[in-house]
Amino acid sequence: MIFAGIVRTSLIDYPGNVATVLFTPGCNFNCFYCHNRSLIENIDSLIPIADIEAFLKKRKGLIDGVVITGGEPTLQDDLVEYMLTLKELGYKTKLDTNGSNPEVIRSCIKAKAVDYYAVDYKAPMARYQEIARGEANAQTVLASIKLLLENDCDFEIRTTVIPQLSLEDLIQMAEELPKIPRYVLNAYKKPLDYRIEDLDLIEAPPYSEKQIAEFAETIKLYQPNVVLIF
Repeated sequence: MIFAGIVRTSLIDYPGNVATVLFTPGCNFNCFYCHNRSLIENIDSLIPIADIEAFLKKRKGLIDGVVITGGEPTLQDDLVEYMLTLKELGYKTKLDTNGSNPEVIRSCIKAKAVDYYAVDYKAPMARYQEIARGEANAQTVLASIKLLLENDCDFEIRTTVIPQLSLEDLIQMAEELPKIPRYVLNAYKKPLDYRIEDLDLIEAPPYSEKQIAEFAETIKLYQPNVVLIF
């Protein structure tokens, strides 16, 4: 595994657990509102895997789990093996993914390497490439979500309510998704790093918390298990 960032203690990244968060570099999407753009474009330094393992061994009993996020972790060839190593150390494991590699998700499920999944669903199917760019394809994301449902996995779906998504878009997304156990709507926050050509998109006025809460009430008609995070 290759890691380019770490949050040693987090209370918000793994529901109900204290966790360490590890960031993998590289992504096959290129969302203009990405908050981890430095992991995609300007990787200054990598963290030696031995340092991470030494840290995790010292933290046994103090943290509950480890979150692997990115970037896009499923681009790493040894993801499943590393997740199993974390479980052998006694940690719960969570995987954050854009859902673009359903076969990797299948491998994780088969190996029982991941305790909790978070998958981003970024836009309506017809606008997926426009919003997420890169190799983004809603069909592969939906295939990953279907696998999680069919195998009775613990997971959540996350959507960042960017200004470019209308209520109609959000309803369309809710209809495209199967019924899911937890649908997290995240408020948009302007990223620190962004491409200058995306400035107009970045600086579009965000929805207020009140507006997002109103959206959520409508979306609950299609996805009852909505959670708001501001």
